[in-house]
Amino acid sequence: VQLQASGGGLVQAGGSLRLSCVASGRTFSSYYMAWFRQAPGKEREFVGVISWAGGSTSYADSAKGRFAISRDNGKNKVHLQMNSLKPEDTAVYYCAAGRSGWNNPSTYNYWGQGTLVTVSS
Repeated sequence: VQLQASGGGLVQAGGSLRLSCVASGRTFSSYYMAWFRQAPGKEREFVGVISWAGGSTSYADSAKGRFAISRDNGKNKVHLQMNSLKPEDTAVYYCAAGRSGWNNPSTYNYWGQGTLVTVSS
């Protein structure tokens, strides 16, 4: 599976962005799809994950109530809708595909290249 993330950019605090990740390969629907982020000087951290069919999601506390993950298996896409953005959300955001759906990045086999989100105050 190859992943390509897009949609990052510069946004003011309180604004919204929608990130997308498109996957190649026929087995997309068999993977959990997650979003992670990494701010400068910090470790990569879990943002959220969605199950194979999209019926179940789980989020980090920092994302709950503000971010939402969705997927379209027919188009091999997963999205991260981010609302009420804060300067502390500034990071490179990565999509990842894995079999377990856990929040540990080491459990994900495939990664996109990352897309930068910058939130100005």
